[in-house]
Amino acid sequence: MFVLMTASFGGRITAVLGPTNTGKTHLAMERMMGHTSGMIGFPLRLLARENYERVVRAKGAKTVALITGEEKIIPENPRYFVCTVESMPVDRPVSFLAVDEIQLCADWERGHVFTDRLLHARGLDETMFLGAETIRPLLRKLVPRAEILTRPRLSTLVYAGPRKLARLPRRSAVVAFSIANVYEIAEAVRRQRGGAAVVMGALSPRVRNAQVAMFQAGEVDFLVATDAIGMGLNMDVDHVAFAQLQKFDGRAPRRLVPAELAQIAGRAGRHMANGTFGTTGESGELDEEEVTRIEEHRFEPLQRLWWRNGDLDMRSLTALSRSLEAKPPSSLMMRKRDADDHLALQVLARDPEIADLATDKGRVRLLWEVCQIPDFRKILADAHTRLLGQIYRHLTGPTERLPIDWVARHVQALDRTEGDIENLTQRIAHCRTWAYVAHRPDWIDHAGHWREKARAIEDRLSDALHERLTQRFVDRRAAVLTQRLAGGEDLTAAVRADGEVLVEGHPVGRLEGLRFVPDVGNEPEARPVLGAARRVVPREIARRVDRLAEAGHGAFRIEGTSILWDGAPVARLGPGLTAIEPRIEMPTNDYLDAAQRDRVVRRLAAWVAQHVAQVAPALTHMRDAPLSGAARGLAFRLVERLGTIPRREVEAQVAALSREDRKALARLGIRFGVHHVFVSSLAKPASVRLLGLLWSVAAGRPPMEAPRGAAPAVDPSVPPEFWAASGRAVLGGHALACERIERLAQAARQLAAQGPFLATQQLVALAGCRPGEIAGVLADLGYRAEVGPEGTLFTPRSRGGARRRQKPGRPVDQASPFAPLARLLRRP
Repeated sequence: MFVLMTASFGGRITAVLGPTNTGKTHLAMERMMGHTSGMIGFPLRLLARENYERVVRAKGAKTVALITGEEKIIPENPRYFVCTVESMPVDRPVSFLAVDEIQLCADWERGHVFTDRLLHARGLDETMFLGAETIRPLLRKLVPRAEILTRPRLSTLVYAGPRKLARLPRRSAVVAFSIANVYEIAEAVRRQRGGAAVVMGALSPRVRNAQVAMFQAGEVDFLVATDAIGMGLNMDVDHVAFAQLQKFDGRAPRRLVPAELAQIAGRAGRHMANGTFGTTGESGELDEEEVTRIEEHRFEPLQRLWWRNGDLDMRSLTALSRSLEAKPPSSLMMRKRDADDHLALQVLARDPEIADLATDKGRVRLLWEVCQIPDFRKILADAHTRLLGQIYRHLTGPTERLPIDWVARHVQALDRTEGDIENLTQRIAHCRTWAYVAHRPDWIDHAGHWREKARAIEDRLSDALHERLTQRFVDRRAAVLTQRLAGGEDLTAAVRADGEVLVEGHPVGRLEGLRFVPDVGNEPEARPVLGAARRVVPREIARRVDRLAEAGHGAFRIEGTSILWDGAPVARLGPGLTAIEPRIEMPTNDYLDAAQRDRVVRRLAAWVAQHVAQVAPALTHMRDAPLSGAARGLAFRLVERLGTIPRREVEAQVAALSREDRKALARLGIRFGVHHVFVSSLAKPASVRLLGLLWSVAAGRPPMEAPRGAAPAVDPSVPPEFWAASGRAVLGGHALACERIERLAQAARQLAAQGPFLATQQLVALAGCRPGEIAGVLADLGYRAEVGPEGTLFTPRSRGGARRRQKPGRPVDQASPFAPLARLLRRP
């Protein structure tokens, strides 16, 4: 009964099955070009493009159409159609029709599309399915009229076992199953073997062709790829090495089955040339059973295919959803439940606005077509669904067209070639989405213009991506240097004015400040290159030491704890004898002798001292002032504590100061507050930043910077000493400047002198906090809060909460027995 539901044409149906390298695709292409018209569907856009160009060369551009999701080249009267499987215009009658890799009917992500082609896509005179032997039993049952032909592999495939990356033979392809792993392996190949081309399904045909051209031309001997190479991409690969044996299949990570491994391994050895396969990295070994199955091409047959109803009911959203959830007509099939377009429909149908718009058959069909716009980025499902919603709203608006200015903004935003590989790859993917939209002239005015625009942008992005891939993963100098070394020649080296170190004219590293940073590894083949570079580096570093020693103040700056000279780090600050005299720490440098090192340290120490004197002059003035006795001791404590110290910690020293001492300290900018002794001139932002850095260095902590604001909230992990070094203290969980604390304390004392008081607006403003936070601030100033009928009243917890300083009386002889009593009476 089921067989009657499949397409019924009188033409011949052939299934050509077999492993890779059997010439199946070549046979289909020749058969198609032998008919008056034809159509062939490939699993990858890259394959479609490659074979389109082949047919164009044979039949001429006016007779051949290329149709993929995001690229359509359709002449006026094409006779041959080269497509991706999803884009095949199956309602167009052609004499010959073929579908490549038909075993992908069992693929979780795309299998339902291949199954639809298997059941319904037919040529008028001939239909051909190409694929693996694993689909034979199901194909016999589902398409009983098909004549099945088996083609043997043209060459042998032999297991070579595991090998380290550094020992892989030339002309090897290393296969991984995530972009991150492809990049990681390609970088390792660059370091160890000179470079690699990169091939992934996400690359545009232009990038892929450029990368493959490098490999085919011998510019690089290694290829790092995803399993995209398993789908008929023909290259001169002698060995395939699996860096991973597991992949994420859209639902969960799983180990590849032997048939999948064979599909990829079969890329080794093309035409009559034999090939080998194995593993590398941490993937482990293939077991004996897997190896035997791959070498002998014996695999478990497929049990079921993925299927989705193609006869959709567009009368309403409910009807459409119901038809998408129809059960398969055969137990040999599994219903596809979570295709991207179906998931997008479910999300958009829950939007009340869109549900109100999709009220008739035409609007429902339009919504389904919008949901089929691919998200080539594959990582921004929510963003893509929002874009689909915007497109549908515009298409159901008054003009039933996408606004040109809206499209222009989206497309123009992609026309940027700056950024890294990931940025460019994402832009290309997004550009492909807009290219798909631009191929709908019923959606957008001047569709041809936007197609060309998207294509031009994709080409520019592709060229930039190829350049980035080459820069990152190909060491172009490696081949030249290797040839010179192989010839036994000495290598010449030089240093450019910008610090780049050249060997035989090729950059091998650069001087950053006083350090040589090679960009070649320490592998045996790189050692002669480094040896040549190291002959010229010491001379240049000696010249740089001379320049540094004579450099002016503006040539240096501090970044973090590093001291930069001409923008490059040359040393770092470490804990010294005092906080304002940090130690200069030089990194290990084999190119500096002891005398040069001492010379650099002396110049940097002098600059740091000068920098501190310029940014925080009060500290150096206090340190160098001609003081004596208690004044000198207090000044020393203030320098040690970077200009701020709680009054209670130095009360005895303050009490011992004479009138002349106080005048001398006042001239240095020292203020004696009720709560702190501090230097008001150090409250400038530049000074505060430097003091925070100096404290961090002295404390051996990462550099910290005090947040701005009158009373920023305090991070509990930050020590109180840091705030003190920044000229602040913590009250009620907020860091207040000492000057502000003194003004606040004075205002509170004046209010308390008249009895219990409310927190006035003036008091809150002085505190720099919110009204609800003032109680905590006053509590730390020594005031108790009591809730009364008039509100929260504050009273001193002790006489100290509202105390006043006593004016100093006549100086008392410190040798007098009354001196201790005088000090007690003099306390504020």
